[in-house]
Amino acid sequence: MIIQDVINHLEDFAPLAYAEDFDNVGLLVGDKKAKLTGVLVTLDTLEAVVDEAIEHDCNLIVSFHPIIFKGLKRLTGNTYVERTVQKAIKNDIAIYAIHTALDNHINGVNDMICDQLGLLNRAVLIPQAETIKKLTTFVPTSEAEALRQALFNVGAGNIGNYDHCSFNLDGVGTYKGNDASNPTKGKKGQTHVEEETQISITFAKHLEAKVIETLFKNHSYEEVAYEIITLENKNQKIGIGMIGTLEQPLSETAFFDFLKEKMKVSVIRHSKLLDKPIRSVAVLGGSGSFAIAAAKSLKADVFITADLKYHDFFSAENSIILADIGHYESEQFTKNGLVAHLTKKISNFAIILSNTNTNPVKYY
Repeated sequence: MIIQDVINHLEDFAPLAYAEDFDNVGLLVGDKKAKLTGVLVTLDTLEAVVDEAIEHDCNLIVSFHPIIFKGLKRLTGNTYVERTVQKAIKNDIAIYAIHTALDNHINGVNDMICDQLGLLNRAVLIPQAETIKKLTTFVPTSEAEALRQALFNVGAGNIGNYDHCSFNLDGVGTYKGNDASNPTKGKKGQTHVEEETQISITFAKHLEAKVIETLFKNHSYEEVAYEIITLENKNQKIGIGMIGTLEQPLSETAFFDFLKEKMKVSVIRHSKLLDKPIRSVAVLGGSGSFAIAAAKSLKADVFITADLKYHDFFSAENSIILADIGHYESEQFTKNGLVAHLTKKISNFAIILSNTNTNPVKYY
């Protein structure tokens, strides 16, 4: 295998098309064509993590957070970022970051938190906008079924719990080719009438290149008439944060004890307790203050996240409990989920879970 093979597995799982615009995801350091020796999975890439990769003969580090977030203007070793990148380059170790592509995946970071808490009836907290596209094309009726099946085979036509979804309308198409044309049906310079089927089919935006390639490969016309539009429909499976329910309601103090145990935290910063049972739980791994309004609008009893500032706690407004469990703590199980996924996909290479605790925050 080469490093690109692992990247393909990662991007099939969490396409980079759904990463946030501010993020820096994908292969950050290294040669994607290099022969793979092993994979080390970590939450953060630090010098100690690169040392761990060297020790285990892993030339690919799969990191949740990107070590390079802003542009590097120099590599002099003056910062921990520069030193980490230098060490990786010197030792021919590639670094791949998945970050918000996994944040926005239905089975990503926030689903892993839900797994820890045993939440039921899960749904995306903030669905990502403009992730669904629609293809409309016109094909000779005799070829419509073959084209539909080809589009289904590359993932088009999936809506929620349904697949093979399309709308088809039969009609009559006309065209006349000029002297430079080479029509597959009819003759150049003559108006041709063809029984056609209009096919409309939705697809996830990361599939656009594959859908267009399939359309042209399976369409007989020299000039293929088609249009692609972006829909405003909410995507049920792409977005950040999740909300779910506990199997049984808990008192606020019992829930906090439960939360500490399941998320392995010793300290929880929280807003005022409301003396109400906890049943509906919203979660967002990492910095999640921007999602407080969404959690409130969905009537969550508690919102679990990290990096809340002093004034953020005021926005609870006696309608929800805000619980800050720490950035590292909220994302700590992410690397376990990545190891489990890659191990299923790649059985003949070592997929190693990093033992380095990269949490920069200490508690006294």
